[in-house]
Amino acid sequence: MRALILAAGRGERMRPLSDATPKPLLAAGGRRLIEWQIRALAAAGIRELVINTAHLAPQFEESLGDGGRLGVAIVWSREGDVAADALETLGGIVRALPLLGDGPFAVVSGDIVSGFDYATLTPRAAAIAAGAADAHLVLVPNPAFHAQGDMGLEQGLIAPDAVPRFTYANIAVFAPRLFAGLAPVHARLFPWLYDAARAGRVTGEVFDGRWYNVGTPRELERLDRELAARPL
Repeated sequence: MRALILAAGRGERMRPLSDATPKPLLAAGGRRLIEWQIRALAAAGIRELVINTAHLAPQFEESLGDGGRLGVAIVWSREGDVAADALETLGGIVRALPLLGDGPFAVVSGDIVSGFDYATLTPRAAAIAAGAADAHLVLVPNPAFHAQGDMGLEQGLIAPDAVPRFTYANIAVFAPRLFAGLAPVHARLFPWLYDAARAGRVTGEVFDGRWYNVGTPRELERLDRELAARPL
């Protein structure tokens, strides 16, 4: 299975740090945020990676190169050189499809840090390949900054209108067929994906382990201290 790491956005709430450095290239716990993701994917045997970029795109290639230093192979899906060129999540996935192969692929954000075991996505990908579903989403209990959540879960299926609600963890597996016929234009994944969810084609799970989505410089400092005191 290949994986797409989303890294094209500006990270508005992380300004002014993200003005000069892309948010996924900021460091916490002695490691760049995106490197936490790369190493976690590699540990699960997912070593063929596509990374989409736009805001300050050259910095990514300068920092990570072809991925060899981290034990992975990186291919770049450059959407532009400035934040305004970023295609959002849905557009970014569609743009990267030719690089992701014919089988189910993982999609993760380049600015989250988590103890989630990506190896557990392998059977999910197998079920998607067999036609049992078109996507699988990982959810987390609602963090303080997103107390209202995004969606519910009923009998293992994503239910957009169900309660209790959980927050999308920015970790998923998708079938390429789900995006057939779409153009690589600026578009969000939600609420677009909810049609497939309401049709019973999107499975889900709740991960209650360590998961951090840092949005501000203060939160980045807090994460740095947390990882120093309690490494993943």
